[in-house]
Amino acid sequence: MKRKTTAIFASVLILLTAACSSTNGDQAGSKDQQTVTLKFFHRWPSEPRNSYFNYIVKEFEKQNPGVKIEMESVLNDSYKEKIKVLVSSNNIPDVFTSWSDSFAENLVSSGKVKDVTSMFDSDATWANTIIKSQIKPFTFNGKIYGVPFTMDGKAFFYNKKAFEKAGIQKPKTWDELIAALDKLKGAGYDAPLMEGLQNTWAVSHYLGTMNQRMLSPEVIAKDYKTETAQYSDPGYVKVLEYWDKLVSYMGPAATSIDHEAARNLFIAEKVPVMYLQFAELGYLTKNPKLDFDFFNFPAFPEGKGNPGALTGAPEGFMISNTGKHQELAEKFVKFIVSPENAAKFQKDAGAMTAVKGSATAENSPKGTLEAVDVIMNASETTPWLDNAMNIAIADAFMKGGQAMASKSMTPQQVMESVQKAAKLLQSAK
Repeated sequence: MKRKTTAIFASVLILLTAACSSTNGDQAGSKDQQTVTLKFFHRWPSEPRNSYFNYIVKEFEKQNPGVKIEMESVLNDSYKEKIKVLVSSNNIPDVFTSWSDSFAENLVSSGKVKDVTSMFDSDATWANTIIKSQIKPFTFNGKIYGVPFTMDGKAFFYNKKAFEKAGIQKPKTWDELIAALDKLKGAGYDAPLMEGLQNTWAVSHYLGTMNQRMLSPEVIAKDYKTETAQYSDPGYVKVLEYWDKLVSYMGPAATSIDHEAARNLFIAEKVPVMYLQFAELGYLTKNPKLDFDFFNFPAFPEGKGNPGALTGAPEGFMISNTGKHQELAEKFVKFIVSPENAAKFQKDAGAMTAVKGSATAENSPKGTLEAVDVIMNASETTPWLDNAMNIAIADAFMKGGQAMASKSMTPQQVMESVQKAAKLLQSAK
């Protein structure tokens, strides 16, 4: 009897063990099957944006059990190069950031970027939270290929105390701007205007705006298109002559520092004028005593472009059309570009988003609501120079602008290098 009982007990124990093993195996297999990985690549590894995106990833994973977001980020110039390589390969991220206009269009031409028009058409409630004007720069051939997230603009920021002390009003024309800089120089500022000319993109922001102010829209449209580019209009040389004049007010330090160092000089009230993006408003809070205002780039006397145009463009998110989890990728993008998380980004990063109402007096640095009004009411917007034309031509402009600042190139020589870059691209096709 004892042996029989022992045998029965052993059989039950074996069955239970097998059942447990089977259950555990099923659970592990189920877990493996349910785990989905999305690759997310962006260009904001610095604080405070880095912390914001770490929060986004953790919160999305928390709300979506079984989802793993593999996030990678690198800074601007490295990002530009790496995303092009990834898009041209078979290792394109599921979700990635992109500048708008020609940069976005070049990525779209790879055939690997998802047409997200249906995201907007199928969810009107979400789509209506996004400012429509910010969608256009991601629209090509009537289809939307990117979801805008940040929006931005560029303006001359100035120290109000310095202007008031020197008796200067907001300049509206080029001559008034030069007169203001001369007054500030006479008031003791060796460098009344500052920029970090180590950064080529900072040069492009100036030259892009100045080209738009000087040249007719017809000339811009023809030259910024690689196939028809000539860059023979004398207005380009005039722009570079004006650039040479502006650089003369920056002092010798400008060629040896980057944009961040130059911005810190403005924040510390060492220089009274700087050409800044509205996205940089949050940095200005480092000096609570800094009393500032801003004005748009003034008009040239012989300018043929719209003097009321605002330089600036949105950035947003694109989705791979080769990924296995495109619906989940759309869900992740909608999660980031939602009223709640856009407001958090505004508060944490101090930068404006394309989501309506995300900026408030309570969650935004000084000047933000005014900047939103400027962007919303701009009669026209023009993209950054390196987003508006082929990057090889933009490089010729940017490096030429740097060379002029160090007195190693003339305006005519810069334009010769621009024309050469355009011809090389045309001959390669």
